[in-house]
Parts: sequence; structure tokens; C-alpha cells
Amino acid sequence: MANTNTTKHKHMTLEDRNEIQDCLDHGMTFKAIAKRIGKDQTTISKEVKKHLDVRADSWECSNSNGDVAVVEACPALLKAPFVCNPCRKRHARCKYRKQFYHARKAQQAYETLRAEAREGLPLTKESFYEIDRMISEGIKRGQRLYHIIQTKNLGVSKSTVYRHLKKGYLSVSPIDFPRVVKFKPRKQQPSAYVPKAAKIGRTYDDFLTYTAAHSISSWVEMDTVIGRIGGKVIATFDFTFCNFMFGRLLESKTALEVTQKLKKLKAELAAKQCPFGSVFPVILTDNGGEFANVSTIENDLYGERETRLFFCDPNRSYQKPHVEKNHTIFRDIAPKGTCFDAFSQETVNLIFSHVNNIKRKSLNGKSPLEAFSFIFGNVVAEVLGIEYIPPEHVIQSPTLLRKA
Repeated sequence: MANTNTTKHKHMTLEDRNEIQDCLDHGMTFKAIAKRIGKDQTTISKEVKKHLDVRADSWECSNSNGDVAVVEACPALLKAPFVCNPCRKRHARCKYRKQFYHARKAQQAYETLRAEAREGLPLTKESFYEIDRMISEGIKRGQRLYHIIQTKNLGVSKSTVYRHLKKGYLSVSPIDFPRVVKFKPRKQQPSAYVPKAAKIGRTYDDFLTYTAAHSISSWVEMDTVIGRIGGKVIATFDFTFCNFMFGRLLESKTALEVTQKLKKLKAELAAKQCPFGSVFPVILTDNGGEFANVSTIENDLYGERETRLFFCDPNRSYQKPHVEKNHTIFRDIAPKGTCFDAFSQETVNLIFSHVNNIKRKSLNGKSPLEAFSFIFGNVVAEVLGIEYIPPEHVIQSPTLLRKA
């Protein structure tokens, strides 16, 4: 029976290998086997060729003079599946050398290799000093490290030698190496994230439970679009019931910027007698550090909770598909690589005004602005910076930025 579970990028099990052997015995192609066990056909080909088991009694034979001669390989083994498993003559006498794929032997070889890889190379005191001596002699001759390792067959990697060098274990110093003194450590800036404590009661499972319990079928998905690394970014908000999207230009991708923009938005909505919580009752976003200030997002200007914020699981962008999909329309106007540093909030509003006036098949030919205004009215759309664009004047290309 076919295995319906896709197991790409995972280690093969004995069950997988037994399935491969059984399929080979029945003459199935690599493509059919791959589809059966949920792997790529290249993976199956590499697995079979890596674990070819040549029968010992078929490797050598005696000629008419009594001399031992090597048996030539069967021409059929030069092409897939490269083994005698499907051959009808595999149990009969054959003048060619035989090679098979055996699942258990392949599994044993895999387990041995895995164990050796995890154990690493066991070095004794004597062997370490011998390796140190050969490396030092080669370096003093001006030889490159890779050349030394390969020539002396040291059995260690370059990274291991560099690690020992950094810790001062070797007789030579970094100044003796041709290039080590030129190496500069990579600058790593710790990426901002939402603290685990802030996500208690706000996980994606909590989101599903909350929306089911309150019969909520639409919400707001929040994300950010990056221009130049380190430059301005755009915080985007998508109303899932109609894919209405607006944005706020941020000077940097920080929680402080998001906090300031949301406070300003809440004040603008309050001035129009439209509480933020009535327009944004539920917000779903990712784990970016710019959304770490949970209380500011959830509470009104007086500190009272007015909305619910939830976070997707890490690296699960498909859990907020509406905003991700709508970003593709935004990218039609501002392709990836576009720098936002020259943008103003008016530029962002113009882009999303054109995005929201595009007719959508999912809305039966209506635009997101029409659907949104029908529910919340034109006043809220204006506060969010979205205006009506006649259909014949809608631009969905970078031409809009040049005109702006």
C-alpha cells in the first residue's frame, strides 16, 4: 500500500528500505518507488547506488588456463535500476557479475555511518601531537591548510583545525597562516522576538479555540514588508473577510515604532467615534519583535483591553495566508528590492488605495474597498488612508511609484 506521508528531508527507515527492495524485486521504476514512499526519485537512485551489494562468488572466476579473472558487469546494470533484483535470471547461473540491493544490509551500513559521524574522530594524545607536527611543518613551508590535510590524510576537517587554532591548542599561531589574520568575525545582531511569557494564552491554538468559541469568521492579519535592510518598513493590516489592506510606514522595524503608529491610529479612530476594538476585535500576527509590546496593541488609550492579539506558530506563515497573499499584489507595484526610505505615508496610502480598488473574483467583481465600506463605512476607510480610485485609473505596476 502506498505511503501517503511525505517524509522528504528525513532519514530513511528500515521500513522504507524494505519497501524499496520489494519494489525493485517487482521491477518498479525509481519514479514509481519514490511516489510510493513519499521521497524524491533522485533520493531513491542515490540510496540504491550507495548500497550496492556485489555477490562475492560472482566477482572472480577461473579461465581455461586456470588463472583468476575478474567477471565483467552485466550491460543491463549500466542503467536504472543498477541491480539484479528485478532480473528473471538472478537465481540462475549467469556469466555476469551480480549485484543486489538488500534492505537490511543498507540499514546496517547507514547505522554504522551515522554512529561514526556522531562519535567523530577519536584522538589520543600521541595522534594529536602528530597531527599538530604535520600541520605546523606544512604551514611553515607556506602550504595551505587544505593541501596539508589532503596530502597527509589527517582525517580532520578545516573547521576542526581552525577551532583548535582559536583555542590555542596548536604549535602555530594565527599569524603563521596565510589568511587567518585577515578573517573578521561576522557581525551578528540578535534578532528581536516576542518573549514566551507574552505569548501565554495568545498562541495559534489559543486563536483557533477563541474564534471557534465566539463564532468569529474574520479577523485582521498583521505583518511587515521590508524594503532595504535597516531602512524603513511598512506594517500591513489585512481584513480577511474582504482582503482590504492598509499600511503604516515605520522608520525602523521596532516595537517602539509599531507602538507609536498604533497609538496615533487609535486616537484618529476615537476622534471619529469608531473605537479601535470595534474595527480590530481580533488580530493575528507572526513572532516578529516589532509586535512584542502586547499590552499597547491590545489596550485602548486608557489602558483598558479592547482587542485580542494572537501569534502564529514560529515559521508558519501559512497560518496568516490572507496578508501573505495580498503582499503579492503590493509587490506588483513595489517589487522586492524596492527601498522605502524615500516613501512618505502618503505614498503608502496611494499604493494601498490602488490595491484596494482592484476588482476581485472572490468578491463577485467587487473591490475590497467597496466590501469594507459597506461594513464599516467610508469614514473608517478614510482614517486608514484609503480613497476611491476609478476602476479605469487603477494602476497595478511600478508605474504608480514613478507617477507618485
